[in-house]
Amino acid sequence: MDHTTDKPTSSTPFPTSESSTSGQYSGGSSAGSTGGSSSMSSNRSDELLNRVVQGAHETIDRLAGTAAPHVHRLHEQVTHAGESLHLNGSDLSAMSDEWANSLRSTVREHPIAAMATALAVGMLVARITR
Repeated sequence: MDHTTDKPTSSTPFPTSESSTSGQYSGGSSAGSTGGSSSMSSNRSDELLNRVVQGAHETIDRLAGTAAPHVHRLHEQVTHAGESLHLNGSDLSAMSDEWANSLRSTVREHPIAAMATALAVGMLVARITR
């Protein structure tokens, strides 16, 4: 007994129990089966399983449709934050290079004042850390 039906397939990308179980519960599982009430019970359980699977597919599709805009918005915000961090990092790097160059030129122009300042700062740090 082959129970193939000409039902239209669903539009979900997931296999349904109709396609994966067709012919599995046809009453031919035992050699002495008459195919009477066990076949009806098998059909009912197949129908119930199909309804549960279809309901699960519809729920998943609905949830995916609801979540998609939120995920897209979150992706845009993360991308914007990453771009902003990259830009701020570039600005800080440029600023530190400017400060280092300014400090080098000040030390070259006034070496004695730079040494006296370094000695004073060193003594102050040593006194604070004692």
